[in-house]
Amino acid sequence: MNANQDEDESPIAMEIKGTLPNDLQGHVFIIAPSGLPFEDGTAFLNGNGMIYRLDFDRPGEAKLQRKLANSPDYCADTATQNIELLKFQNYGIVRFSWLLGSRNQLNTAFLPMKFSGEQNERLLVTYDAGRPYEIDTKTLKTVTPVGNLEEWEAEITKPKYPLPLILSTAHPVFDVHKSQMFTVNYGRSMLNLLGIIVKGTEAIISAIKLNKNLTDRERQKPISIFSRLELLLRIACNLKNPDRNFVILMRWDGTNGLKKWKLVKSDNSPVKLSQSIHQIGLTEDYVVLMDTAFVTGIEQVVNNFPDLPILDERRLFARRPSPNSILYIVRRDDLKEDRSTVVAHQVTIPREAAHFLVDYENPNNKITLHIAHICAWDIAEWLRRADKFPKENSLVPSDLLGTQQGQMDISQMGRHIIDVNKLGESEPLIESTFMSHSLCTWGPGLCTYSPSLGMTPNKLDNIYWVSFGLWKELTIQFMYDMYKHYKYRQVPLDKLLKLAEQGVPSCLYRLHTLSMTIPDYYQCEKGYLLLSPQFVPRLNSEESSTNGYIVCTAFTPERDEIWIFDAEKLNKGPICKLSHPTLNIGLSLHTAWLNNITERQASYKIPVKEDYQSLVNNWLEFIDTLKTLKEQDKHQIKKEIKELFEQEIYTNCESDIMSA
Repeated sequence: MNANQDEDESPIAMEIKGTLPNDLQGHVFIIAPSGLPFEDGTAFLNGNGMIYRLDFDRPGEAKLQRKLANSPDYCADTATQNIELLKFQNYGIVRFSWLLGSRNQLNTAFLPMKFSGEQNERLLVTYDAGRPYEIDTKTLKTVTPVGNLEEWEAEITKPKYPLPLILSTAHPVFDVHKSQMFTVNYGRSMLNLLGIIVKGTEAIISAIKLNKNLTDRERQKPISIFSRLELLLRIACNLKNPDRNFVILMRWDGTNGLKKWKLVKSDNSPVKLSQSIHQIGLTEDYVVLMDTAFVTGIEQVVNNFPDLPILDERRLFARRPSPNSILYIVRRDDLKEDRSTVVAHQVTIPREAAHFLVDYENPNNKITLHIAHICAWDIAEWLRRADKFPKENSLVPSDLLGTQQGQMDISQMGRHIIDVNKLGESEPLIESTFMSHSLCTWGPGLCTYSPSLGMTPNKLDNIYWVSFGLWKELTIQFMYDMYKHYKYRQVPLDKLLKLAEQGVPSCLYRLHTLSMTIPDYYQCEKGYLLLSPQFVPRLNSEESSTNGYIVCTAFTPERDEIWIFDAEKLNKGPICKLSHPTLNIGLSLHTAWLNNITERQASYKIPVKEDYQSLVNNWLEFIDTLKTLKEQDKHQIKKEIKELFEQEIYTNCESDIMSA
């Protein structure tokens, strides 16, 4: 799998095989990490966000336009690639510079929004480790973050980086009925990580002692591994601070500043996360947050040492995601503007998850969740140099490094109805229904539903999912060992290995939520992979959750394509395939659909220099306190940082924003 970073000045015509439906309409947006594969075997989830827009606004035509999400940290990354002092490196699924901070790669998902009184839809692009950014749907330019840096809290506060690592959700939500957007900002004191960092420090020192040549070579670098070690230890000193446990729920009206509430338990203690909030959900009366089985942030930085190939870092630092899903439910009526905190009620659902959907309606105070339980699958992990196939002594091929590793059990589709009438008084009653399908539910990762029902559907009756499938090439010993004693196991490990040997192909399927059955599906040929599904309603037709088309990415042994299915007849296969000689998508992720696109009209914008300058000034003072740097190196680093912001970021990014 590979993904180039080619951009288009204007839409290009796609090659059409089959019949392009005349009632296919609007614009499909797809986001994917680009620039793959990396030479160091970095995870395919890492990479600059590439925005793809497919235009179906002219009968008989399909056009494509591509543009990188170029936030200020993207400008910093491209400008420092040849500056040894400042350049960014890949650390698992995040990208980090020890002397600048973290990348907000904007490579994960979108959120369409249409605020009251506005004529046009607006679109956010998102990432788990950064603020969401609004883009211009016509030009695809990255325009502005939501909220300035003073409105957000960084995960690392000491030292306070000029490009801070901000943890949020890749899936904020929008209430079309009340014209409100919700997102989160969170941090972890990470006392659980303090031991990891101590072990990491010991491992680095041991690796250096074992390889004197590495030590000599590193000592010659202006920013050596010893300086990075100093920074790592300074970060660790702040990790034990219990105040770093926070979850802040944010509400935005599209125009003004963010409204914020810190989540607390009923005893007023802060909500503590062990993993991440990859997704949140919204009903008419409640906000639902999940501690998802997906780990990002500083944990990725200490879980990957590209400078020390002799260090098997994952054996030291990996921890298995929780086998349960922890939910936090907040009453929207409790979000009073004269309060700074709000009570979040904890609910536990068996089996882990990363993605879920919620019915907007909550009749009789009953919340309905639709969850893809990715059983025994750590989606934040990838194939690494030391990985071997189960019960074999052979390493995985080098051309697979960076690919998602395979799951160690079949996934379960879950529907959970939570009675919250006595929320806070007693454990809520939960009516759970689980199902799996021997062909379809191997790694359901991405889904779609009819956007014609509204951005926040009252009731989801049909959801379309794509599954990753089960691949022998991605089934590794490390994950076999990690999930050997998985508590919710459905498929015995020996049987799973036999199934992986045979292979279970990727599927596109429709889940009927009321009956919890799969009435329609399409299974690919072996060696094919479907990702990034998007429902497109038929033009001028009756509104229905199945009356439309599913547009998705298809990775074939020959090339990358866009496939189009009739949403009512998945089993008939794709009715149309789109391609282009320059189309190399990579591991595409989430999607959005807009009926119309237009140049952005909203006035909300955060000025770049105003956003960053105080952090830059504080950082330049901090550089002087580093003990492992020589004075001449400190002077050079400060000079490079000043020039970077003044000549590159403030000049180029500010002009891009003003022209958007």
